[in-house]
Amino acid sequence: MAALTAWDSFAAGVATEDLEIELLLEALFQRYGVDFRGYARPALRRKLGEPMRALQVGTLSALQERVLHQGGAAGLVMRALAVEPRVLLAEPQHARQLREVLVPALRSSALPRVWLAECAGVGEAWSLAILLAEANLAARTEVYATVSNEEMLAEARDATLPAAELARYQQDYESSGGGGKLAEYFDVSGDRASLLPELKSHITWAQYSLVTDASFNEFQAIVCCRALPDFGPVLRQRVLRLFHESLAPFGVLGIDKPLTASDALCDRYLQLAPGAPWYKRVG
Repeated sequence: MAALTAWDSFAAGVATEDLEIELLLEALFQRYGVDFRGYARPALRRKLGEPMRALQVGTLSALQERVLHQGGAAGLVMRALAVEPRVLLAEPQHARQLREVLVPALRSSALPRVWLAECAGVGEAWSLAILLAEANLAARTEVYATVSNEEMLAEARDATLPAAELARYQQDYESSGGGGKLAEYFDVSGDRASLLPELKSHITWAQYSLVTDASFNEFQAIVCCRALPDFGPVLRQRVLRLFHESLAPFGVLGIDKPLTASDALCDRYLQLAPGAPWYKRVG
């Protein structure tokens, strides 16, 4: 009986937490118009721990109360639930795939457009801009970097990075296949560095929700590697359909993991590298 009582107590706690999560997500949607309701619950539970610790609250209900009544709390929660920003060229393997798969596909288009969907900050956008510059594609390629969080959008538009870090990023740049000096792609003012204006001018930052918004353009490439793992199964299929609607025939799609038979429209794609989640739209 004692074991049963302990289990009942545990189950009741889990059920309460599930309800608290649903109410918190509904509060964010109704009050701020940001929809996380289709996200996978394990990912949400993990990420919500950060704002709870920062605000020193012990329950999700207390966190919801702060979100509704305390200035800045909602922004803290939305930042925690958003895609974690990437450091410049922090994933050399991903950068090599961009060089080997994406860049060749863009060469055949006169004015290619690339969509970084739910972009992981300037680290992701600037990394791509540098790779395009090395391939002599930057001047004719337009990169659309979208994020769902208005605050993160403002930060991305005005972003700089510590100039001293360029030397540290040089090793990652070389590991990704870069053969020059990373610092050549930056303007340095004092102790801060910013991507060269001629490269930044081809990056358009915009607020956009993969959860609720419709297709807004046709792209020769779509890259979304960081947000998809946080999505629940229904939302994931919705986003894959959205990408298909937005991708030009023979365009390239880069996602988080290989498509399976249960994924929406998987038969319309040709895998470009064995075991790698890079595809060409063929139907």
